[in-house]
Amino acid sequence: MSQPVQPPNQPQQPYGGQPVDGNPYAAGPAPAPAAPTGNPYGEQPQAPTGNPFANPQGQAPTGNPFGNPQGQPAPFGGGAPFAPAPPVRNGLALGVLVALGAAIVASILYGVLLGSIEREFGYAAIGVGFLVGFAAGKLGGANPVTIAASAVFSVGAVYFGQLIGYAMVMANVAHVPFSEVFFDHFDAVTRAWKEEADFMRYVFLGLGALAAVGGAKKAN
Repeated sequence: MSQPVQPPNQPQQPYGGQPVDGNPYAAGPAPAPAAPTGNPYGEQPQAPTGNPFANPQGQAPTGNPFGNPQGQPAPFGGGAPFAPAPPVRNGLALGVLVALGAAIVASILYGVLLGSIEREFGYAAIGVGFLVGFAAGKLGGANPVTIAASAVFSVGAVYFGQLIGYAMVMANVAHVPFSEVFFDHFDAVTRAWKEEADFMRYVFLGLGALAAVGGAKKAN
């Protein structure tokens, strides 16, 4: 009797596949390895650049870290805004008041000097005018009205200073108080001034006015 031929031993499936469609010798395709879910060539998180002033998102600051947070120009670099020009001194009223006050003070000082030495010191009129003009120009500016007022007030300061000197001399001679001669007999004082006035006295009045103009310009 013949023996049925036994099928050869089934080969070992190297990849562990399962039979397909009842074919004991066919093996299914081996499962492909799973692809990585992430992009291996994608952007990686950037390492810190070492900038201590970088923002938390890793981006370098686009502006100057030392700049003004309000967007103003930085004090170093970029240029600073121009400082406003100082206001021009043009105080007309202040200059006139200062010229008047300086003229009163200068006339008193000039008169006391003349009464003390009991002689006329005409060149001091130039100093009186310069003092009046310089004070007016220093505080009132170079306004033409201020300069003109200082010139006029300087002439009055020289004139009243000479009257004060005359009144002091007359008071010493009459042995009466100065206030009595100057206030009660002011007409006698002015009459004595006119009688003794000469050409040089008027010249010194004019020099006082010129000195006031020069003092005002010198102050500016």
